[in-house]
Amino acid sequence: MISKNEILEIFDKYNKDEITIATLGSHTSLHILKGAKLEGFSTVCITMKGRDVPYKRFKVADKFIYVDNFSDIKNEEIQEKLRELNAIVVPHGSFIAYCGLDNVENNFLVPMFGNRKILRWESERSLEGKLLREAGIRVPKKYESPEDIDGTVIVKFPGARGGRGYFIASSTEEFYKKAEDLKKRGILTDEDIANAHIEEYVVGTNFCIHYFYSPLKDEVELLGMDKRYESNIDGLVRIPAKDQLEMEINPSYVITGNIPVVIRESLLPQVFDMGDKLVAKAKELVPPGMIGPFCLQCLCNEDLELVVFEMSARTDGGTNSFMNGSPYSFLYNGEPLSMGQRIAREIKMALQLNMIDKVIS
Repeated sequence: MISKNEILEIFDKYNKDEITIATLGSHTSLHILKGAKLEGFSTVCITMKGRDVPYKRFKVADKFIYVDNFSDIKNEEIQEKLRELNAIVVPHGSFIAYCGLDNVENNFLVPMFGNRKILRWESERSLEGKLLREAGIRVPKKYESPEDIDGTVIVKFPGARGGRGYFIASSTEEFYKKAEDLKKRGILTDEDIANAHIEEYVVGTNFCIHYFYSPLKDEVELLGMDKRYESNIDGLVRIPAKDQLEMEINPSYVITGNIPVVIRESLLPQVFDMGDKLVAKAKELVPPGMIGPFCLQCLCNEDLELVVFEMSARTDGGTNSFMNGSPYSFLYNGEPLSMGQRIAREIKMALQLNMIDKVIS
């Protein structure tokens, strides 16, 4: 694991008056880059030819670093270019997927915003479950084996696949039938099936809650909420039930978009309580814990209980739903505020207070 001291030694060599905010051109990079520019930083987008169109059209990147494949971001040549630009990298889901967790932890010698040690805890279901449960947060019941299925479950698979391959089952037989079908279609592998995460299917409304923990202020902020637009399930539910049965379509849960939402006000104490508990437990289990953005993906059941089925320990894709701010981020300072700008503002404050060690790793 790359040590904090190694990163701080690299940062000490930077020109502190010319800090650049960098990220991979994907996932949530539009508001990360725009937010950085609004806070006075130069920006750099790592991208491929043809994938640079949005960042040029929206004029959010001052410089581009081109790669043949996104996975090239882990190469020493790219890291050297970033260090020459005095870059602080803001990680997101695509960055982690293409760079690879092992590389992020052991080989990526560029200062990153946040705690790189906690990224594995969102990626590995066992660690994610441990953190959530020990924080005292309600999570769905977990099934250790397909043979244990005794009710309706949702089956998920490792990695940042955005819902691809997920399916619903109500029995052991249905699990294996659907898994084999997805394997034949090339969506799942034997390894995926062997490592399937099987959990209670909670019936409820979807809220993905976006928090920001400021180690400079020691405060958990609520910046926004969204719900997910998924294919093909959201199209399937528009079809009458009798026609669904005739069509024999297998539902999938691939995220294709995000819709901003607000939660009923009486549930906000529960929202803040979950965020506070997670931050406190993360400091204990994975010090220094959460730094900056994190997300709890929840379902609200008929008893108005929030059940958390997934966690992100960095900026989540749903933050795209409030690039010009959300009703919640507006409440803090009476101004539109994206997650990207909130990140840049924390970096700016850390530089001004000479506390950059609190926000990078």
